[in-house]
Parts: sequence; C-alpha cells; structure tokens
Amino acid sequence: MGELPPGPLYLRWDGDEPFPADPAGADFYVPPYMKAAEVATRPLRHGARPRVVQTLTAGVDHVLPALPAGTVLCNARGVHETSTAELALTLTLAALRGIPRFVRGQDAERWYAGVYPALADRTVLIVGYGAIGAAVEDRLAPFECARVLRVARAARTTGRGPVHALSELPALLPRADVVILTVPLTEDTRHLADAAFLARMKDGALLVNVARGPVVETKALLAELESGRLTAALDVTDPEPLPPGHPLWHAPGALISPHVGGSTSAFWPRARRLLRGQLERFVQGRPLENVVAG
Repeated sequence: MGELPPGPLYLRWDGDEPFPADPAGADFYVPPYMKAAEVATRPLRHGARPRVVQTLTAGVDHVLPALPAGTVLCNARGVHETSTAELALTLTLAALRGIPRFVRGQDAERWYAGVYPALADRTVLIVGYGAIGAAVEDRLAPFECARVLRVARAARTTGRGPVHALSELPALLPRADVVILTVPLTEDTRHLADAAFLARMKDGALLVNVARGPVVETKALLAELESGRLTAALDVTDPEPLPPGHPLWHAPGALISPHVGGSTSAFWPRARRLLRGQLERFVQGRPLENVVAG
C-alpha cells in the first residue's frame, strides 16, 4: 500500500481465519478482493460495525445485504472502468470475428477460412450507461460502428448523444447487432435479460455480459444459443464459477471468460490510489468519494 495516513492502526485480513483482531473494533473495512460474498461479509456477520466499508469492486451487491445500519458504503468507481471496457471490446471482437473457432482450428490443425462478421457498420446498444458503459463507448469510437445506443435508469443527454431510459429498452433491442450489458446487479436488473428481452434481439445478434451473471436469465439464454438464433460472450455467469458439466460451457455460439473484467495489471495501482485517498479523507474528516449507500 505504501505510506498511509498516520493515526489508525492498520490490520491486514485476506479472508482466512482467524481475524487479526476483534472485528467489532474496525472503523474502516476493505473487503478482500476476489473473494466470495460469504467471505467478504464475514466480519460484518461477526460483530463489525464499521463507519465505512470500501469495496475494491464496482458492484456492491455482494456486500449490501450485510451492511450494518449507519455504515457508509463506497465502491471502486475509477478503478475498473478501463479494464472492464477493454474486455468488453475484446469479447465483442473475438466473438464476431470467430476467434474461438480459430483457436480450436489451430489445436486441430484445421484452416477455417471464410467471411466473418465485423464490428464496423454495426449498431451497438450499451445497457447501463454509467462510468463503465461510457468507457466501453470510448473504446468503440475507432471501430466505425454505424451507431451506438445508450440506456440507463433515467433518460439524459450527453456530449455523445441521448441516453435512453430503461423503459425504452424493448423498442431499442431489435435495432442492435451487439448488446453490451454493464448494469449493476440490483433487484431491478436481476434477470433483466430474460426470455422476453432476448426474444426482442434481432436474429444473429451478439449479447455481451460484463456486468453480473444474474443480470441474464441463464435458462432463457441457453434456449436462444441452442437454437442458433443468438450468440453470447460472457465474462460473468449464473451460477458462478460455472461448474463442470454445465450446459453453458458447450453451448453453441458462447464465448466464456472467468470473470476477469477488472482483474488486470491496471487494478492494483488504481486500487491503492483510491484506498489512500479515501483513508486520507476519512482520517481528516472530509467527505468520502464513491458513496453508494449509508
């Protein structure tokens, strides 16, 4: 972490037992990164009532159900946008240009020549136009898409054009060749991409999910993939990790990465800057950034 603001006693806990001290004494808690919700919330379920919980993730769905009353919850906005958007573009290009088929062909020494879809001249719909959604559009800019459509909870206008309200989504889905999901997981977005959502996507469209697995209804997606009508590139799944033998592993037209959207070399430098800044604000009594609850 480097130099930290003087004053607090800093203790490291990586998710294993035992705790380095009584959780009830914690004032500022940073859940271990890349750990299951059961691990991340363990101190909160063992008496911790911190003034602040600072996640190292953009989503907070794994912590929110256990958040004590009066605790301020902050997310890692500014840490993951670049890496997650980079992967969203990677998955989109790989799925469209047939990269998984080429890799299998290389393993089998087979030459899969042919004509493959391009991202150029396609319409892309970004569902969840927050910091990550905007970062995805930044990376789409050089690829000469025909248009980019944007959807968020409420309509607004940006320098790039209008952001449509979520209520307009049914009318926008049939227009998109690629649908990229970047929404947080909430009760409103759980199974947002259900059978009705998927049925409104045009034939041959690609669904890219870099949000959370339960945003997509897996059974409904499997039906569309097995029919060959849609394809999908998924960094997140439901269930997750995807267990051996699950039909999604071998569904036609599915490209799966193991929830690595934010897990890159860019993560730790940005995470350290965020934590040092938040701790300085906390020690000095200044307002925290990235407050999402409390």
